[in-house]
Amino acid sequence: MNIYLLLKSLHLIAVISWMAGLLYLPRIFVYHSENNNEIITSVFKIMEKKLFFYIMTPAMLLSWLFGLVLIHEIGFQELSSLWLQLKIIFVILLTVYHFYLGFLLNKFKFNQNDKTSKFYRYINEIPTLLLILIVFIVVFKPILG
Repeated sequence: MNIYLLLKSLHLIAVISWMAGLLYLPRIFVYHSENNNEIITSVFKIMEKKLFFYIMTPAMLLSWLFGLVLIHEIGFQELSSLWLQLKIIFVILLTVYHFYLGFLLNKFKFNQNDKTSKFYRYINEIPTLLLILIVFIVVFKPILG
């Protein structure tokens, strides 16, 4: 079995899981911020917590782990490649965004949300844009050098 392809597959599975959470959690925040029903609010809090801590965070950690192992497999000299440098920068931005969502989650947990549903609709586009950039960078890496 080709270990590189196995690692790459595991990396992609983790990234897809992480991205699903990064795209879905702000949507839950949209509905949570528009809601005034105490029972529904408690359901949103459970959904948000489970998504963030049981799916998104492990998927993020596995994405980083498999990504770093893949860099090891292709050789650390590849870190001098523009495509990989850009990818790492964008993944760091996704990671910062991930933790920002955790910060917002905590505000909802303590009923301290001060953002509108429109704000959550806008920030929901951030991971989409970064994902598009990352995919193009990885696919066209030979052109970038």
